[in-house]
Amino acid sequence: MRLPRFPIAFPPRGAVLAALCALYLLPGLVCHDPWKGDDATHFGVVFSMLEGGHWLLPQLAGEPWLDSPPFFHWVAALLAKTIGLILPLHDAARLATGLFAGIMIASLWGATLRFVGQEAARGAALVAIGCLGLLVHVHEVQPAVAHLAAMAAFYFGLALLPEDPRRGGLLAGAALGLGFLAMGLSALITLGPLLVLLPFISSRLRTPQAARGMFVALAIAAPLILSWPLALYLKDPAACAAWWTRELDDLRTSRDIALTLWNFLKMLSWFAWPALPLAAWTLWKERRRLLEPRTLIPLASFFILLAVQSVFSEPRSLNALPLLPPLILLAAPATLSLRRGAANSFDWFGMMLFTLLASLVWLGWVAMTTGVPQRLAKNLARLVPDFTAGFSLAAFAAAVILTLGWLWLVFTSPRSPQRGTVHWAAGLTVCWGMLMALWVPMIDLDRSYRKVAASIQAALPAGHQCIVGRGLGSTQRASFHYFAGIQTLRETHPAAASCKLYLSQGTTQKEISPPGTGWRKIWEGGRPSDRSERFRLYVRK
Repeated sequence: MRLPRFPIAFPPRGAVLAALCALYLLPGLVCHDPWKGDDATHFGVVFSMLEGGHWLLPQLAGEPWLDSPPFFHWVAALLAKTIGLILPLHDAARLATGLFAGIMIASLWGATLRFVGQEAARGAALVAIGCLGLLVHVHEVQPAVAHLAAMAAFYFGLALLPEDPRRGGLLAGAALGLGFLAMGLSALITLGPLLVLLPFISSRLRTPQAARGMFVALAIAAPLILSWPLALYLKDPAACAAWWTRELDDLRTSRDIALTLWNFLKMLSWFAWPALPLAAWTLWKERRRLLEPRTLIPLASFFILLAVQSVFSEPRSLNALPLLPPLILLAAPATLSLRRGAANSFDWFGMMLFTLLASLVWLGWVAMTTGVPQRLAKNLARLVPDFTAGFSLAAFAAAVILTLGWLWLVFTSPRSPQRGTVHWAAGLTVCWGMLMALWVPMIDLDRSYRKVAASIQAALPAGHQCIVGRGLGSTQRASFHYFAGIQTLRETHPAAASCKLYLSQGTTQKEISPPGTGWRKIWEGGRPSDRSERFRLYVRK
């Protein structure tokens, strides 16, 4: 008996494509604590805004935080203030990342629509969903995603410039300005050069209309760029100078640029999959038309970005994110033009890979909840020693629906040039959704500091005044502030000498004791899954 086909168009378009994007973005944004890393750190900045009103000069657990301008954190704080009436504050704040990721996908769709056409625009959205490097970062509190949204909107504006210079310039300028307000100088040096260089290498961008659009972009971007630094300078000149110094320090060149470049390229081999091989095919197909804006703009942008990141950044996943939007734009036309053999291989690989991954997600969940197979259950128990799995009917039902939907799609989807891209994007979405439905209780216990903060709070003497902290990272300080209201002072703070409590972060092998004598340890602990990180609380006798 043949299964009935989905009553939707294939490849997905319109509302169905938007629903697929939402299904990709929402799981992982809600229903878990702030997790160790950038998620907890940036939420800590948002929480300080909400608690202390530090909107112009952001703070993290009582100290100024000048890593980047605060536009992303403003948006996250506004969402937390409104949607936080329904969701926990951290979940509501994390929706800001989903909002900017949605803007990024929509802008890439719009840019490809203007550059290439409707079918390729769908391909751009599908490739964006399928990019492996985006998966984790678009599901955490992450201002770098606002930078990606600004980049995509900037490309959309450039695509509009030749025919609609006013709207294109407005969009490009707003993207450039808001990108700076989200990430600082890194946004300017990755986007600004395009406005200067592209007219020299593309005749379509040397027209009077395009020139007017670029002047509009500069006129919109300039006041946006100056707004926050000027306001900060008027409020606190020393803080503004400290922020500017930090921005310039971040522009220090790499010690070995060639090695950094090579490491970025190696990272992209998986980080930018499947955009990278598809982009390479587009360049081969378009090799005689490389000066067309649809190829020239993303290609020039990619090489500028790769050069900038290799000179000024370490080869980390966060620094590789800006390389993805231009690759996605280059990859979109290839979703329609792959040769049959390559398209079938890509399709088969995606179906097999994600069917296997979905099976492993189910197997791990069965082992956690039933203890069978016994060996796998013991290995998982060693990862998070104090985790006890429970059964959630809602999570189980969601995972079953995703699994059946995936199998139905695999067995009933008709042949199409974009079938492999659809299967890849849908497979990644299904596996991520299943992981978030079935595994998130264990991951949450492993990555959250909620229990550690509660344990420290219970050990604090009644009526304590202040706590000196040593060795605590931004993640830990943000988590302790949010979960337990604990704010520590650095040892160099003028009031630190009078504090009678001392909280240090060390390892199981190395205990960091307070300076001087007369201290007594009253608590020691850490996350059970982390066998190296250890916190110790001391009181002055």
